[in-house]
Amino acid sequence: MKKNGFIITCLCFSVAAFSQQKSQKHPQEFTTNNKKIAVYTTADNTKLRLTPTDNLSFTASKQPVETEISVFVEPSKKFQTFMGIGGAVTDASAEIFAKLSKEKQTEFLNAYYDTQKGIGYTLLRTTIQSSDFSSASYSYIEEGDKDLKTFSIEHDRQYRIPLIKQAIKTAGGKLVTYATPWSPNAFMKSNKNVLKGGTLLPEFYQPWANFYAKFIKAYEKEGIPIWGTSVQNEPMATQTWESCLYTAEQERDFLKKYLGPTLKKEGLDKVKIIAWDHNRDLMVQRANVIFSDPEASKYVWGIGFHWYETWTGAQPMFENVARVHEAYPDKKLMFTEGCVERFDAAKYQFWPNAERYGTSMINDFNNGTVGWTDWNILLDQFGGPNHVGNFCFAPIHADTTTGELIYTPSYYYIGHFSKFIRPNAVRVSTSVSRSYLQSTSFLNTDGKMSTVVMNHTDNEITYNLIIATQKTVVKIPAHAIQTLVY
Repeated sequence: MKKNGFIITCLCFSVAAFSQQKSQKHPQEFTTNNKKIAVYTTADNTKLRLTPTDNLSFTASKQPVETEISVFVEPSKKFQTFMGIGGAVTDASAEIFAKLSKEKQTEFLNAYYDTQKGIGYTLLRTTIQSSDFSSASYSYIEEGDKDLKTFSIEHDRQYRIPLIKQAIKTAGGKLVTYATPWSPNAFMKSNKNVLKGGTLLPEFYQPWANFYAKFIKAYEKEGIPIWGTSVQNEPMATQTWESCLYTAEQERDFLKKYLGPTLKKEGLDKVKIIAWDHNRDLMVQRANVIFSDPEASKYVWGIGFHWYETWTGAQPMFENVARVHEAYPDKKLMFTEGCVERFDAAKYQFWPNAERYGTSMINDFNNGTVGWTDWNILLDQFGGPNHVGNFCFAPIHADTTTGELIYTPSYYYIGHFSKFIRPNAVRVSTSVSRSYLQSTSFLNTDGKMSTVVMNHTDNEITYNLIIATQKTVVKIPAHAIQTLVY
């Protein structure tokens, strides 16, 4: 289903309910006194897409009974500070963006990065050299150049850098940008191939560490500040595309002996280093090995993780996120990649794809995650380009034959978080009384609370939102997500 005129028809509602003040100070005490609750809803089998659906008031609350369904928010119990939500600007996304008309490019940028017309992304991930979501493999240096004398990001100036710059401009001049390598050059690896795994040879640990510094400085010279980098995308996966393997011990040693010291030496110690950057299944073991070593740990900002552990047919391992947070509360947690695999154009509007996003985001935030980054921000009508045929979904697709943008339900589900929960918000305690609903809440810096509630059942549900001795009663449609702002 194509969404012509989306920005006008779907998101032209007042932003007063969730506009943010510049002050980073939270009120001493949150209160429901004299507050209205603005409800925004996205629901299957309806036209509701981030649509204002109700304006409610608080009334006195009595002890809820077991036959009622309730969402309980306790504003005095505060947890992690929120960084933001965003997506990845890959070569694929940038190449497809370049094919859009100027009008559609503006619509697309506003849809993701404008806080009023769109969903207000504040994070951006990009790649160091090529990934599978590039039209072909490429490098910033000539093969065999261990001294990096031929280093150049000229390749990125055609598509990727222009899109990143426009995204930053649309976002108001700032996006927290971090970059990840998929593979070192072939001559640096045990298998002499940028594809199909292999390991970084020890004699190239230093040249490869130098490579990160070169990239960061080159991008910053382009006017794109790099907030952080991860060591390696998916370091335990031998892929048909660009990939490189590190055991936990290898990553630890590369971090403490090469990457960390090199960034410091190059004056880049402000750049955050993210470890792991792979699925939730092995993240606890990786954290244990790296963070138990003080020399490695001192260089690492936190752990990045993906959601693809379900490739085995098992369920998502949300509890592993909580285990890392419990064991290493001084380290941050960042969801660095997720997408719906196995592209099928017949499933553009397949609702379970969106519910996968909602479930992951609620669980990850409730387990301590500070930032959440989707994979490709844009792909074509085939789920690419991808040079090894690993075609996937994005929240927005472009039909390059018609020039139209296609908005999937996942875009709106992400928006229920990114539009209403803003940087420096603080998560507060939220619980539900029945498994029919899932919920999380954040207190924004302007004093407004945003509570996200998701209903993954086939039935409309009436529930109480209860805060201390106050409540309101809300109806949520079947297979829907709501954000309550109050």
